[in-house]
Amino acid sequence: MGPWLDSMTAWLTTHPQWLAAAVFVVACVECLAIAGLIVPGTVLLFTIAVLAGNGALSLGETLLLGFFGGVLGDVMSYLLGRRFHQNIRRLPGLRHHPEWLNGAETYFQRYGIVSLLVGRFIGPLRPMLPMVAGMFDMPFVRFFAVSLLAAAGWSLAYILPGWATGAAIRLPLPEGFWPQAGVVMGSLAVLIGLSINSSLRGHRQATLLMSGLSLLMLSGLFIGYPYLSQFDQGLIALVQEHRNPDLDRIMVMITQIGEFRAMFIISAALTLFLLALRQWRHALFAGTTLMCTALANTGSKWFFARIRPEVLTEPLTSFSMPSGHSSGSFALFLTLAVLAGRGQPLRMRLTWLLLGCLPAASIAVSRVYLGAHWPTDILAGAMLAACICAASLSLIQRHTPLQPMPAKAWWLLLPTMLFICSFMAMRHLPHALTRYAY
Repeated sequence: MGPWLDSMTAWLTTHPQWLAAAVFVVACVECLAIAGLIVPGTVLLFTIAVLAGNGALSLGETLLLGFFGGVLGDVMSYLLGRRFHQNIRRLPGLRHHPEWLNGAETYFQRYGIVSLLVGRFIGPLRPMLPMVAGMFDMPFVRFFAVSLLAAAGWSLAYILPGWATGAAIRLPLPEGFWPQAGVVMGSLAVLIGLSINSSLRGHRQATLLMSGLSLLMLSGLFIGYPYLSQFDQGLIALVQEHRNPDLDRIMVMITQIGEFRAMFIISAALTLFLLALRQWRHALFAGTTLMCTALANTGSKWFFARIRPEVLTEPLTSFSMPSGHSSGSFALFLTLAVLAGRGQPLRMRLTWLLLGCLPAASIAVSRVYLGAHWPTDILAGAMLAACICAASLSLIQRHTPLQPMPAKAWWLLLPTMLFICSFMAMRHLPHALTRYAY
């Protein structure tokens, strides 16, 4: 694939007017039944996103093109399954590789709608599940609504890293930025890799290990943030270079979900809801994680007394390290992910944790985008929440594993959480836009 990829990259570099079409087509093919298994779409998408971030396309345009391309691939796959049903097994490719379809069928039958959300982030399942949904005559309106939600998260997770890499290469960054970025990203990759590996190997103390690794990286950030100034300043400069009013509005809406008042209301509602359902151990886990994270964050901020970036017209006066938005959102969504994964296979539990990280990461990134926090602040907030969440889970499950929550509980809990988040996102939006002006 190397020479072909080099040729395509060289051609798109000299013909940047085709980059938009390339992002859309590759995203579509990556999510298209059968083709998504054959074409190395993830590598192509990252490469094209790097070129887009090099100045050819804005972040918003690149994400939207990837989003719409992914949705089109989903719909085409769904219609293919709806049209041929079981006869689709006779198509070229599936005739010789029935396992491609069998695995997706088993996954869909077991998890239903959830499989379309979670499977979006599992390579072999991503292009096949929409087709299977069509084969089983899932109502199109329901499928389309789930596809829109899944494609939004997928677009962020798969396109944003490539675009940011391209933008970073183009801009003049402080000397020492790349070595420091390498240390931070490498440490994060090692932490995630060791955590996943210990879980997949079924180590008895895997959860406790995750807590210890998170604490180790948190300690490194607390000690080393004065020596990561080029990384912080370079990334802030990179983000501010690409701010625009439309994206500002979206980021302000996202960041308002992570405000202290919003997190307090959502956390209290979650804990009280679990108590009302008599899920005593689940409520203890959630309440302990959320309360301890809030207290540890407040104490750490006053201890380090770090000054915020001077980006906003009216800079915030509170301290910066670690980010309260980051720690609060990661604590909340990791707690929900842990509860959602109870009683499910290990890989499914890990995927739920990945999905939980997506909205939390969006809130954390909004703080850097708006200039309210340094990048190391949001990383420290995430590590603080992960450490406490894993430690709390390990203690709760010391003798007996947490049992799955009743399915009816989720049908009540999720709409409630969604309503509160939506209300908080829209609350006092004009004032918030003025507050975060730069």
